[in-house]
Amino acid sequence: MKADIHPKWYESAKIKCACGNQFSVGAAVPEIKVEVCYKCHPFYTGQMKFVDTAGRVDAFLKKQKKAKKKVLSKTEKRKLKREKKIKEESEKPDSLEEIRKAAKKRKNN
Repeated sequence: MKADIHPKWYESAKIKCACGNQFSVGAAVPEIKVEVCYKCHPFYTGQMKFVDTAGRVDAFLKKQKKAKKKVLSKTEKRKLKREKKIKEESEKPDSLEEIRKAAKKRKNN
């Protein structure tokens, strides 16, 4: 076996929680900072509170709100696309003379 490959073991590593609770356990690092511990975790306390890490709750609520919006079916999407295409076709100039007038306007501006 190789010698000196294992990390140093700390018998009483300090665990510090965001709520202020501190306790010690054995670990490979001397100090660990955590956001939630047994004194403030909703499962152990019975209190309903959001434990938000990096905006996960906000992202979830945003996703839920977006899911409630009306979702278009394929036929509705096709209909909208067809209407858009018809509108674009109707806005195109009909004759070569109209194209020349439009080009002249762009050139003067």
